[in-house]
Amino acid sequence: MTDSKQMRGTLGRTHEESTPWFERRPRPAEGSPNVIYVVLDDVGYSDLGCFGSEIETPHFDALAGRGLRYANFHTTTLCSPTRACLLTGRNHHAVGMRYLANVDMGWPSGRGSISHRAATIAEMLKDTGYSTFAVGKWHLAQTEDASAAGPFDQWPLGRGFERFYGFMNGGTDQFHPELAEDNHLTLPPRTKAEGYHLSADLIDHAIDYLSNQISLTPEKPFFMHLCFGAGHFPHQAPDDMIAKYRGRFAHGWDVERERRLARQKAMGLVPADTELPPPNPGVAAWDSLPAEHRRVAERFQEVYAGFLDYTDSQFGRLVEFLRGVGRLDDTLIVLVSDNGASTDCGPDGTDNVLKWFNQLPDSAEANLAAIDRLGGEESFCNYPWGWAQASNTPLKLYKSFTHGGGVRDPMIVSWPKRIRDQGGVRSQFHHVIDITPTVLEVCGVTAPETYRGVAQIPVHGTSFAYTFDAPGEPTRKVTQYFEMYGHRSIWHRGWKAVTQHRPGSSFETERWELYHLDRDFAELHDLAEAEPQRLQELKERWWAEAGRYDVQPLDDRNSLFKPNPKPGSIRGRDRYEYFPPLDGIPAEAAPLTQDVSHRIDVEISRDGRQDGPLLSFGNMQGGYGLFIANNRPVYVYNYVGELTHLEGGFDLPDGDVTISFVFEKTGMLKGVGRLHVDGRPAGEVGLDRMLIRLSLAPLRIGHANLPPLTPRMREKSFGGRIRRVVYQLGADRGLVPETLDVD
Repeated sequence: MTDSKQMRGTLGRTHEESTPWFERRPRPAEGSPNVIYVVLDDVGYSDLGCFGSEIETPHFDALAGRGLRYANFHTTTLCSPTRACLLTGRNHHAVGMRYLANVDMGWPSGRGSISHRAATIAEMLKDTGYSTFAVGKWHLAQTEDASAAGPFDQWPLGRGFERFYGFMNGGTDQFHPELAEDNHLTLPPRTKAEGYHLSADLIDHAIDYLSNQISLTPEKPFFMHLCFGAGHFPHQAPDDMIAKYRGRFAHGWDVERERRLARQKAMGLVPADTELPPPNPGVAAWDSLPAEHRRVAERFQEVYAGFLDYTDSQFGRLVEFLRGVGRLDDTLIVLVSDNGASTDCGPDGTDNVLKWFNQLPDSAEANLAAIDRLGGEESFCNYPWGWAQASNTPLKLYKSFTHGGGVRDPMIVSWPKRIRDQGGVRSQFHHVIDITPTVLEVCGVTAPETYRGVAQIPVHGTSFAYTFDAPGEPTRKVTQYFEMYGHRSIWHRGWKAVTQHRPGSSFETERWELYHLDRDFAELHDLAEAEPQRLQELKERWWAEAGRYDVQPLDDRNSLFKPNPKPGSIRGRDRYEYFPPLDGIPAEAAPLTQDVSHRIDVEISRDGRQDGPLLSFGNMQGGYGLFIANNRPVYVYNYVGELTHLEGGFDLPDGDVTISFVFEKTGMLKGVGRLHVDGRPAGEVGLDRMLIRLSLAPLRIGHANLPPLTPRMREKSFGGRIRRVVYQLGADRGLVPETLDVD
């Protein structure tokens, strides 16, 4: 309600003595375009057809044909930080996202969410009269807060979006995703057997949101943040899309790099004298692999190609919708990848990324045994390092590093009504923080100094709107720093200094490399010895930028799976009580039962012999669960696909029953599990191999995750009633072994 003190009419005793006044809603500046940010995930510099790939991406390529390709665009090398930069126009450390949303590191720069001192583009545009929508991956709220209980201030609706449909974590199963809509959790509308895939579901919702907005408020422009799962693990695609690429990568990753570089030169994306760097450490020559290893490696790339191709086809549906409603020409679309291609697996790739989370060995032989399920709903795969190297052609290293393979990524900008040099290439250096300032400029919006009563950090980025009409104009950007895991680099006026940090080593004595990027696109010619003074100046400049943008302290600790949760964390409790019905509990908010004695009591009521899942933390890739089968309680532990079942030795009574699982730790990641029914011993089993990262899927009570932990968990839901579930954790937790940090 408008405050009567703000009333511009007059208020008398009756309406005859009064003059009405109606508050006007804000209207964007004349000529403001619709805006869509399209974010791909872990897609390397060369993975799109219009950036040199053999993968068919006709709709992304057509977008480039209606706009511009930016050959010198950079990100932060990791997903949450890049997305924080994209939505705020500020550097990620300064807004609290130095690392992932999965972790609060204890520093202002590493809170795992975006500071309210940095309003998002959605918040800024909504206040000028835009409709705002977020669809797809978010990963900008602390993941332990991504449950049905919130808090919701860092969910999309808390950061300026009016509608949201997508997933909250860094990745999700494409056939059985963990979904949220607005501020509540939800389930996929169909199954894989019914034709479901997340990429199509996201576009269905994107079109639904826009069709309502355009039909009912056609005078309002819209902003949409559309973030696909492709190509983050798990690589999953419809069967026919995978089959489409059968045999098309038999030439291997070495030849693939050569072909992509040749296309990039022909397209004008890289200088004609660009050479391929030597293979990254750990990448074997394709011809040196045994034939069977090459066969399974091919299949991994066929899956990835099908995944990206299918995502492109779904994006094409959105484009056709915009064309059909007459909005395409006046829609500014910015498409980026959030970082370079990833190595979230061993060098041979993996059928189950959970092995990598637990530093368990994988092999080409193990992958070969799983070849027929790669890319399907029973696979949680990521490709070998050689294909990631090809994705990043012609650049060094990968996601997480600050060399080119981690930070230089594809960007396409399309706005047919405004960009006349359609199909052009731009080579000015720019960074993801520059996108939102560009949108603000073309929309005539000034970033607020204060937002909702909170003083704001100035926008750090440099608008590149000037490049729309000036292909040869020098970049207006002067300096950009990078930091991740202690890896650091800085670009300044065409030169780049970069260091690859080894965890635990000194930040002061590690070796830096120096490249003249204006003349050395692929970072091949290290000039550190030839120009020590320039290198020293750049190193000192890095420290100055670090001070300016709150990068310090440098922190190379393992942060993602710390055994000791922060004070007040939901994972810091030793007792949990759950009262169904309740939605799935995200993995990061589930009881931390790993490597500690614990007890789980499930109080149930049955009016017959109903079977089904009582609780399920994980799926067929790994985890644990309790269920009833043939009227007997069963505990299952899934060690990355290897199943241990503990079945109760007698039938359950009818009525009210308490089923208990008690785990006694006997050593690091091992112990004895015992079943009890109303306190009566029902069986025990030794568990000699256990996981430190139990699951990427949520904890569900009364329901099974799909695909289920075990084929014996046949029912999707429990037929009786679960009154209460109680977890009690012991005090004998050991140290968590070092694990790799992942996104």
